[in-house]
Amino acid sequence: MAARFTAEDAADTQALLKTGFDSLYCCYVLLRVADGHRARAWLRLQASKVTRFDQVGGGQKLTRTLQIAFTAAGLGKLGLDPAVLDQFSPEFTVGLADDPSRSRRLGDLGQNDPSNWRWGRGDGEPHVLLMLFDESDQIHALAEGVRSEALAAGYASGIILDSGDMGDREPFGFFDGASQPMIDWKGQRSPGSESDMAFHNLIAAGEFLLGYPNEYGLYTERPLLPPQQAAALPPAEDEPALRDLGRNGTYLVFRQLDQDVRGFWRWIQHEAGGADGPALALAEAMVGRHIDGAPFAALGNREIPGTANKPGYPRNDFTYSRDRAGTICPIGAHIRRANPRTGDYPTGRTGLIKRLLTLFGLTGTAEDDRIASTRFHRILRRGREYGKELDRREALKPDAADPQSGLHFICLNANPARQFEFVQGAWIASAKFAGMSNEQDPLLGNRVPFPGTQPTDRFTRPTADGPCQVSAGLPQFITVVGGAYFFLPGLRALDWLLADH
Repeated sequence: MAARFTAEDAADTQALLKTGFDSLYCCYVLLRVADGHRARAWLRLQASKVTRFDQVGGGQKLTRTLQIAFTAAGLGKLGLDPAVLDQFSPEFTVGLADDPSRSRRLGDLGQNDPSNWRWGRGDGEPHVLLMLFDESDQIHALAEGVRSEALAAGYASGIILDSGDMGDREPFGFFDGASQPMIDWKGQRSPGSESDMAFHNLIAAGEFLLGYPNEYGLYTERPLLPPQQAAALPPAEDEPALRDLGRNGTYLVFRQLDQDVRGFWRWIQHEAGGADGPALALAEAMVGRHIDGAPFAALGNREIPGTANKPGYPRNDFTYSRDRAGTICPIGAHIRRANPRTGDYPTGRTGLIKRLLTLFGLTGTAEDDRIASTRFHRILRRGREYGKELDRREALKPDAADPQSGLHFICLNANPARQFEFVQGAWIASAKFAGMSNEQDPLLGNRVPFPGTQPTDRFTRPTADGPCQVSAGLPQFITVVGGAYFFLPGLRALDWLLADH
């Protein structure tokens, strides 16, 4: 574990690794390159506006900032050597929408199929992502100005995605963002040690930044170049004779998710027999938290490394160890799928004999086999909601207007296959999560039968003293309408990528 995140690294890292700039308004500008030489020259001017990791916090007030990322196609259009491009993650180089098997694994079928997307496929695939943040609510006009400049400077087209401001709520009305991993910037942990037997929330920097050891104690593969080709880049810690294009960079997953707020609350109300209390209880069971973000009290609380209960935020100091049957928080609930909160041994710390039995597969349950250790599959979320807010009671009115709302889902991870794609494919989209059957994520499921005829539209709530409560025929509440994989480079890497070689 040689690598540490130093002051020099903080000055070389885009600030999105530290903050989502929640106090600022946000717009995303997606650009396609026409003339690589001119496009690089224009981007070099924009790069000076990028806020660094070390410019956030410590009493510094930000009023405007920019973050920059590229698709693999974009790096190619900007002139990156194909031999260098091939050293990036295969998920990134192939792209989010261009592999049918990937679409199938991620649940991008039916209405979610990339052929239906508004952007992200074919001529709609962006090359450059500019994330604009500003204190003014006139940020759309700022984005329009940036797009106009770009179209006059070597870009063929550009679209603007506006984000909204629903406070700490997502469009269905639930508190959002209560659970995030804490990054072990100082390299305090030794992954795979005794401390990892139980769930914790302190995750190796290499899970979110390239060029650092990850939760396996290894360095994720990334482009490493000879010094004569890239002298300005930092040396690779694991290959000191080579220069590291990936260091202080990460992969950014962007998916635009339309949310049917009216459909969600109307179905919930009908399924609950029209009563408000049972309707809210069903919605909270599907999400896995109360609508204000508080965890279910019966889960208890415990001291968890890397989990700090921030003032004004819901508690995050809980696991499901007291609820293995899912009678408090259903096993298929959204947040339990997205983060099952298990350690290397799902039952937590235990004796040597039991550990050996587990290692040899002589004990455990179907749930244990499918969800053991979450530390290898964490993501850092940086998304924003969009559209107009619609209260759940207003959504039930027959004349309620469609708020056209949803989530710009953005997450950061160093290994898209093991992190985002695993969570999305094995936990969210899977109808077999934790030994269950016929159930996808109750919020994000596409409801496409699998395989062939087996339904995926059920939601089960186990009870402590009777048969499970089963809701069937869940509609699709969330639809994927765009997306792409991006590389968010470090500042030295950004300068090198935009230079004329």
